[in-house]
Amino acid sequence: MVRIFQILAVVLAGAAAFLFWRGDSDMTFVVAVLAACSFFLSIRYQMKARIDERIAAAENVAADAEDNDEQNTST
Repeated sequence: MVRIFQILAVVLAGAAAFLFWRGDSDMTFVVAVLAACSFFLSIRYQMKARIDERIAAAENVAADAEDNDEQNTST
């Protein structure tokens, strides 16, 4: 999903540059805004993936610590 939004952002930025070169300022603005939204959506998905990885790692560490406590008390 991240790569899709990154590629879309680059394509839309290129389209905005082309429209700016042609002098179509209204469409340039619209396409540039869409490019910026696509860029920030890619950043959002990257951050969400990192947060989910950290939560999963923290849960694994907690589960491992709990297992170690159980093993230590049973011996």
